[in-house]
Amino acid sequence: MSNKTAAKGSVFDKLPPSLIKKNNVTLIPEGAIGYLVGPTLALLANSVLSNYFNKYMTDVLHINSWASAFFTWLPVISVIFVVLGNILVGRLMDNIHSKNGKARPLLLVSVPISLLALLFLFVFSPYKADSTTWHTGALICIAIGYNLWFAFAYPMYYTPHAGLVNLSTRNSKDRSLLATISNATMLAAMGLSSMILPFFLNLLFVYDMSGKGTAVLNDAGKIQYYVDETGAAIYDAQASYSHWKIFVFALIIITFIGTLIEYFFTRERVTEEAGDAAETKAALPVKEQTRICFKDKYWIIMMVFFFLYQFGGMIKNISQNYFCTAMFADAQGNYTVAYGGQLQGTLAIIGAIPTAVGMVIALPLANKIGKGKAILCGAILAAVGGALGMIAPNNFTIVTISFIIKALGSTPAMYLSLALLADILDHQEAIHGSRTDGFTMTIYGAIIAGMTGLTTGVLNAVLSAVNYDVSTLQTNEALRAAMPWVFIGGETICYIGIFLIFIFMGVERFGKLDHEAIVMDQKAAAKAEGRAYISAAEKIRLEEGEEAYQAELKKQADAAKAEEARIAKLSPEKRKAEQAANEKLLDEFNALRKANGRKALG
Repeated sequence: MSNKTAAKGSVFDKLPPSLIKKNNVTLIPEGAIGYLVGPTLALLANSVLSNYFNKYMTDVLHINSWASAFFTWLPVISVIFVVLGNILVGRLMDNIHSKNGKARPLLLVSVPISLLALLFLFVFSPYKADSTTWHTGALICIAIGYNLWFAFAYPMYYTPHAGLVNLSTRNSKDRSLLATISNATMLAAMGLSSMILPFFLNLLFVYDMSGKGTAVLNDAGKIQYYVDETGAAIYDAQASYSHWKIFVFALIIITFIGTLIEYFFTRERVTEEAGDAAETKAALPVKEQTRICFKDKYWIIMMVFFFLYQFGGMIKNISQNYFCTAMFADAQGNYTVAYGGQLQGTLAIIGAIPTAVGMVIALPLANKIGKGKAILCGAILAAVGGALGMIAPNNFTIVTISFIIKALGSTPAMYLSLALLADILDHQEAIHGSRTDGFTMTIYGAIIAGMTGLTTGVLNAVLSAVNYDVSTLQTNEALRAAMPWVFIGGETICYIGIFLIFIFMGVERFGKLDHEAIVMDQKAAAKAEGRAYISAAEKIRLEEGEEAYQAELKKQADAAKAEEARIAKLSPEKRKAEQAANEKLLDEFNALRKANGRKALG
């Protein structure tokens, strides 16, 4: 399919336009509403699934007891479909050239698929605790729903969602701001499910209050729940199943509203640069995008980073409730899901404080020392925090301190990584003359979506190895020995790996040269096609008026004066050294351009 066909005949042209009209990024409404509020709501369902669907299968459906092979292998085998789904989404992004962009329309496509997936997972599956018919029907529905969600619905939303930062603007500082906000949505959605929802787990994992077992009383002498002969809480599976169905309908509504908000309050300025020229330019083949990416050491480092960062964070998140349940007993000496959930919520709330602080300091830190160096320094701090937690994993105070240090160290990686990826894509465009958004976001999306299945498979393998069963929490010492390595150790090892690879991250050195080369190429392309080149400032004049245009020119002039003042303060020796370094960098940059058949930058 040619882009011309896609652009002129695409149904996406008929979608309503963005409500964002300014050519420069603004915190309100674009940043606050389009990149924070909307995605937080849209990501909530996936956060709930990542944190609690495994728990739902073990403690409500008890699948690990009667279908252990299915329980272990479903998330692992589904990774294949996740990769295929992300490839599909990436190619769709490459071939869509509508006036509404190439990423934003796919956000809306994800909505009906998300709805169907959640219905299969929680509503369509029949429930009869002692029926083999129910067992078969439940497995079929869960297999369909699981793959619909993680292989199609979530990639169809998350891949374009993540790509919006790359396509939002060329301004590096504005892009860092949007990346910080965008990554904060993951924290916000995860926080809602891991900090608030744990205090209401008794509504989703309902105690059986029919009088079976031994009663556990609270401080007021009232019955809290009943435990069996092993000391494990007894749950009402039928009631839990019914409550989950109601909860999921609320998630469907929230997902729909959040996706609409994100669609209307975001804009793809980089996509718009191509204008009508996009109609005559075929999408870069996957083979060529692959060649560009795998020749780029910075791109490879970034993909390895995303794998390590997501694996460490996801294995921590999905094992957190199991860890808290296994390692800490309540006042009566009982290990229960409810008490573990309360500690999980407490731990998440306390850990969110440094993460929120990190959101404030990450951007100024990146502006001072660079995004790559900020992530490297954070990785060192996170690794130190993890090592501390392994010293006494059954001491809640030590674990909390460890969690705080790790959370603070993780903030540069959390908030700045997408902005750094955007720098890499700009560098590829400057060197090769083409962007690889489609292929890059395919791989990135596959890592994000596939990581849930991969880490769940690892966790389930560990749970199976230690014979996990909610009814044997009191006596399962193997579980208590294993969970610190999963919850604390896994992420710590990943941050050590991030530190080692980010020693070699240096793409930000080329930022100014990249933008100069892209503008030069755009001017040459416009001339060759017989059309006028419109600069970013001129576009502001055309779309926002003379006042906005003059404000943009003043901002550019102020930045140039500030740079001149900085250079003037340098000693002659430092000025000479900086000039030599810049000349060396230009030579390196031009050598890369020439090696790929591009004209050298003057």
